[in-house]
Amino acid sequence: MQKINDTEKISKIGEILGLLDETHRGKDWLLEEIKKSRIKGAIKPTMNSYQILRSCPGEFVTKTLRVLKGEDFENFSDVRALTKTYHWFFCDIVAGSNPTIPTKEQVRKVIALNEIVARADTFKNRDKRSTVVLSTGDGMAIGFSDSAEKPLKLAIETHKALNKYNLQRRGKEKLLIRVGIDTGPVYFIKDITGRLNVWGPGIIVTRRVMDLASDNQILASSRISEDVRKLSPEYKSIFHSIGDYTIKHGEQLNLYNIYGDNFGNKMAPRKSKIAKSNLEREIKTVNNFVFNSIGIELDVLDAKSMMTHHTWTWNVINVAKEPKDQVFYYLDGDIPKEFSDMNVTVRDERGNRLEIQSLNVNKPYHKEFNVKLNRPLKPKQKKILILEYDWEEPERTFFYRFASDCKKFRYDFTIPKGVELKTRVLKVDTETGYKIHASPPPKMIHSAKKTIITWSKNNLHAYDAYQFDW
Repeated sequence: MQKINDTEKISKIGEILGLLDETHRGKDWLLEEIKKSRIKGAIKPTMNSYQILRSCPGEFVTKTLRVLKGEDFENFSDVRALTKTYHWFFCDIVAGSNPTIPTKEQVRKVIALNEIVARADTFKNRDKRSTVVLSTGDGMAIGFSDSAEKPLKLAIETHKALNKYNLQRRGKEKLLIRVGIDTGPVYFIKDITGRLNVWGPGIIVTRRVMDLASDNQILASSRISEDVRKLSPEYKSIFHSIGDYTIKHGEQLNLYNIYGDNFGNKMAPRKSKIAKSNLEREIKTVNNFVFNSIGIELDVLDAKSMMTHHTWTWNVINVAKEPKDQVFYYLDGDIPKEFSDMNVTVRDERGNRLEIQSLNVNKPYHKEFNVKLNRPLKPKQKKILILEYDWEEPERTFFYRFASDCKKFRYDFTIPKGVELKTRVLKVDTETGYKIHASPPPKMIHSAKKTIITWSKNNLHAYDAYQFDW
């Protein structure tokens, strides 16, 4: 390194002092750098930064200036501080950057979330000296150093307040969040502005847990779950193991889904963030099942809103070579609908309610999900499945595509008397969109209070599609 004269040294010291102020560094940082460089000299702790630099060799002054300018990449400060373990609450707004939602509405949601969390008792009563609070734009990360219960309590309090907030809102106006909880260590480091920030596995993994959550869901790692759920029977009852999930770099996380009265989401998230198309999933159904019979019943509960109760009855046979323990469904409707408002239930022939294993797609007009059977269905074994849900049908059109061969199909539609009806059934070519009137024509039955339309057909094939206009 080229030697510098006294004038150059003083000029560089002036630059260093300015950069020290800009990067929020001071005398302590200088003394640490001098210690690392093993510089010996008459340097006293009572000296100010200028006096310390004047006492140092010119080579050290030049090197220090290069470091502060970011030109000496081999001499950045090393990590010396020890990690600290925190219990993390990480949340963000679902579809917080959705381009179809006006920016002002997105900002309102951010403001609302901040206010809801700020009013939560756990946040208000936090130890401000030891709690880490970080903004992430459309969410936040909060680390508690004193109790693993606090992220859980804050999540529950936030959800309950959020449910009250959403009561007065509809559709895209509703504020939906996802929450991840974990325990883990972090380093405290200075960011580009000189302020302390945190980085490390604690906050990184908590973010990964949150990323796996669905709408209004609270997920927790097994690490924090095993500690907290043992503290009380109440905690144990709200932690539900959902198995291993793959995150970035192929790492596996064992997760718990947290839900209870007025908080959380019962449906486990799908195992993969890559959604398969309907056709791919239907091919799986074709390979796994055929239908002895299918019955579709639509019962209009309110003629004004066209709120309709749907009942699908499947009599299936497992034609795969191995047992199957899940069945795939997809639903479409005429108006935007939250899945939680659809009253979706699936039962077997004995009336046993089956678990919705995962909600794969939850778009406003389209839903896809998997249902877990109580016990695996063996090859050639039969099963009756009854799906029920509520969805408004103001377009008064119902479309059904067969995922596999079906021996018998029946469609029954019931509506209060007095509503003018179209009563037509069309066969649809799904590749071209071409439609023709299907045979036989539908039958109409009138009673004192209701009108019933029925249509039935035998020996339908996979991918046959029909449109029912009423």
